[in-house]
Amino acid sequence: MFNIEEELKKLPDKPGVYVMRNKNNEIIYVGKAISLKNRVRQYFRKNEKTARIEKMVSLIDHFEYIVVDNEAEALILECNLIKKNKPKFNVLLKDDKTYPYIKIDLKSDYPGVYITRRITNDGSKYFGPYANPGAAKEMLDFIKQKYKIRQCKNLKKRDRPCLNYHINRCLAPCMGYITKEEYKKQINEIIDLLDGKTDKIIKELEKQMEEASKRLEYEKAANLRDKIQAIKRVSEKQKVSNIPENNIDVIGIAKSELQTCIEIFFVRGSKMIGREHYFYSELKDMDDKEILSGFIKQYYLDNPNIPNKIMIKEEIEDKEIIEQWLSTTLGKKVEIKSPKRGEKLRFVEMAEMNSKVTLENKEKDKSEILLELKEVLNLDKIPRKIETYDISNMSGEYMVAGMCVMQDGVIKKNLSRRFKIKTVFGQDDPRCTEEVITRRIKHSIENSKGGFGQLPDVIFADGGITQIRAIKKAIEKYNLDIPVFGMVKNDKHQTRALIDENRNELEISQNLKNLITKFQDTVHDTAITYHRKLRDKAITKSELDDIYGIGEVKKKALLKKFGSVEQIKKASIKELTQVKGITEEIARRILE
Repeated sequence: MFNIEEELKKLPDKPGVYVMRNKNNEIIYVGKAISLKNRVRQYFRKNEKTARIEKMVSLIDHFEYIVVDNEAEALILECNLIKKNKPKFNVLLKDDKTYPYIKIDLKSDYPGVYITRRITNDGSKYFGPYANPGAAKEMLDFIKQKYKIRQCKNLKKRDRPCLNYHINRCLAPCMGYITKEEYKKQINEIIDLLDGKTDKIIKELEKQMEEASKRLEYEKAANLRDKIQAIKRVSEKQKVSNIPENNIDVIGIAKSELQTCIEIFFVRGSKMIGREHYFYSELKDMDDKEILSGFIKQYYLDNPNIPNKIMIKEEIEDKEIIEQWLSTTLGKKVEIKSPKRGEKLRFVEMAEMNSKVTLENKEKDKSEILLELKEVLNLDKIPRKIETYDISNMSGEYMVAGMCVMQDGVIKKNLSRRFKIKTVFGQDDPRCTEEVITRRIKHSIENSKGGFGQLPDVIFADGGITQIRAIKKAIEKYNLDIPVFGMVKNDKHQTRALIDENRNELEISQNLKNLITKFQDTVHDTAITYHRKLRDKAITKSELDDIYGIGEVKKKALLKKFGSVEQIKKASIKELTQVKGITEEIARRILE
């Protein structure tokens, strides 16, 4: 049994990474430290902590640590473990969403330009990320229209050029109609365009246009003129900055009771070429510096476009070690600055202001949706807390339910719950739903302190009238008045409408449909993931689970070596003890 007090005494005074786990052996937090001994002990001292840290510490069942040579190694390891395990109490990029990049495969003699969501160390150049996939597509369409680059994925020698050559959209490198040098000039222009260096491109094109005009090549001059005008139109969308440096990311942060918004401005060639924003929930108790530190580490871990300078409002605790890591990754010096005056401070303040506006607009949108929902459902008040339930089973086996919560228009995955069905045998979804709602209300009555104890303003049933009636039946047992509505899907498995207990369809806007579809999909995923987990666990259960001293790791090692339980039983004690972790005593228990 893991004794935290005893294990704290064993901690080394060395740099490393610590991993906090709960009673289910799930990783809930990953951190780095110059001294593992000092840092980990801090969590268990009786000192003032934020509510978030208090909650985390209360869930810690055991911890482990990895010793490394220096703090830089600890930082890289911490970043990778956070990315892999997505611990609940670490700062994580929203929804683990992968944003599109524009990729140029420079290893090819005739590089192609594509949209990708995967970044690999293949010698290619990546531009992005683009928070809006439409913006990435728009830029790629512009490049393909104005530059005659190949559009085929795999370049190979052809007997004749493809259609793109005949419609003047490609110069047919597959036929050898353009030299590598000429093609590379186009690619260099595209790189400058994506880097925001449009002034350089325009000057070069204007020079070429004048030369073509002098040679009386008016058609070529006209094409160059059109290209210049198109690039200027793209450039007009970019906000000119007075910052002299060429390669800067400016990060702003804003917080509300429900969410945190981080906004990034990308400044390239003294122009703001774009911006992105990310939303987080459940971070209101965290210090801005801690949030920014976690964000920077996660954001730049796999991002190939590391700038020369990152500007933020306040200095973060581990600034120097993050600078060292980013500098090593980029191959040149990277600085994290917190300007105190001048244009640089103004730009940081602008990023902060924009993050605040973005956050306010999002919350305003949520308020409008909730107001619409109140009117559509004919409620007395705005439904701040909504719950939905879904049943999952396989022919009546491994029956479970999932619960999902929407709080103030935001789907709160951390408030999701899973239920094993206890009283229903056989496939009967309405009765399963009734059981779950009954248990949920009973729990609320017994634990009325908020959180899971707080009953919802509205319940959505994942289904039609039978599910609505099952929920109403459970509610009426306790003389409660909670409105219940069903979520009806179309042929494409998207929410078509809401229905009431009288089968009346309630028409809703597209924005509300999108939100409820996401709500419905989330609860479905919660239920089916739990169902699969139980089913897989049942399938993999064996006699080895009942033997004292054999856990999951040793069981897997035994099965890997011998192939089956039958073969394990036939093995000798000597053969069994060759498996890592299997002592003579455990081997005897296996053979008994």
